[in-house]
Amino acid sequence: MDQNRKNKMETMPMGSLVFHMSLPMMISLLVQSLYNIVDSIFVARLSEQALTAASLAFPVQMLMIAVGVGTAVGLNAILSKTLGKKDFREASGVAMTGIFLTVVSAVVFMGAGLAFARPMAKAFTEDPSIASQCGDYLWICMVFCLGNLGCMTFQRLLQAAGNTFLSMVTLVCGAVTNIVLDPIMIFGLFGCPAWGIRGAAYATVIGQWVSMLVGLFLNIKKNPEVKLTFKGFSLQPGRIGEIYRVGLPTIIMQALSSVMVTAFNAILLPFSATAVAFFGVYYKLQNFLFMPMNGLGQALIPIVGYNYGAKNRRRILQSAKVSYPAAMAIALVGTVLFCLFGSVLLGWFSAGRDMLAMGVPALRIIAISFVPASATMITGYFASGLGDGVTNMLGAILRQFFPLVPCAWLLASAGGIGMVWYAIWISEAAGVIFSAIRFKMLKKKKLDF
Repeated sequence: MDQNRKNKMETMPMGSLVFHMSLPMMISLLVQSLYNIVDSIFVARLSEQALTAASLAFPVQMLMIAVGVGTAVGLNAILSKTLGKKDFREASGVAMTGIFLTVVSAVVFMGAGLAFARPMAKAFTEDPSIASQCGDYLWICMVFCLGNLGCMTFQRLLQAAGNTFLSMVTLVCGAVTNIVLDPIMIFGLFGCPAWGIRGAAYATVIGQWVSMLVGLFLNIKKNPEVKLTFKGFSLQPGRIGEIYRVGLPTIIMQALSSVMVTAFNAILLPFSATAVAFFGVYYKLQNFLFMPMNGLGQALIPIVGYNYGAKNRRRILQSAKVSYPAAMAIALVGTVLFCLFGSVLLGWFSAGRDMLAMGVPALRIIAISFVPASATMITGYFASGLGDGVTNMLGAILRQFFPLVPCAWLLASAGGIGMVWYAIWISEAAGVIFSAIRFKMLKKKKLDF
């Protein structure tokens, strides 16, 4: 490998680099988020009970995503820094270590799915019909989770080398597969049995396996800087430690999202099953909106990591100056959409009169928090690129767990369901204050080369 070959992350003008790196990732994440959006749209046509069952299963899916994303974020940060140093042999070893950790994680979740998927579903609700549908959905998603975790790893190997277009191709192939199969497997088209909510789960895992296999092929054929080979590979604890030093806080952060959704479901269920169904719909809509910001942030990790490895302080700070305003602009667009078109968004999910009456005002309240949330998110990704995963974790705790859950419970107890949503304002304010302080500390501590 030519040690003097220039990578675009050290030469391209920063505005153009962020745009070219993030746009394919934004598109790919938006398409990927259609997994849950499309599933919910079709499942809602079965019944509100089926939609509630899918909403109750969502936290467990989020936990699997937490492990996959956290491992992939750590892999991305360490790999991009290694590539910045032009150490291609070590880059290969880091990549193979990430693949090994992905397989181990998948085996753990597969075992948990076989043993606990249906008992967990019964613990979520006392309604036997909802519990049965939730258990079926969970069992399929957990037992066949290797495709889900594997596609995250292979797309991050492409991202770390700057191949965000190919990363987009990886995710789009799977998402398109899922969208095509959803109505066929749920409603029984073209001779396929009508599997209902199980059909949604089958369509999802098939799409994830397609993404994983496409990602593996593209890494072997189109990613020369990261060679996937067992030749000379040995499992080194130091590599595992480095990956999880950055990735473990992200796993904790993402897992807190699962805990938060479970806690919110517990707070809302005494009011009505419709409230739980609405929150599941809102969370998936919010995830769809936040995907462009996540794409921007994920592009920031290899850019910052590469230039951190190259000790280029000027380009690191340039990346922040470009990314923060872009994320806030995306968030502002989302605020306007949620405020003006809430009934249209909920209508996609066959929302009844009760859900519209509760949900439209709730979306308007929640949307005010999107701009401060964008700043907290970008700070977390920026810090991850510098090898600091703790900042991302602490920002997520403030946004998605404490003070959010205690405040939601207190407001629900004192003022009813209409007051619950103001807890999100409190948590996002805490997150953005923390992020501003932390960014100043990172500049002083990490960038004094």
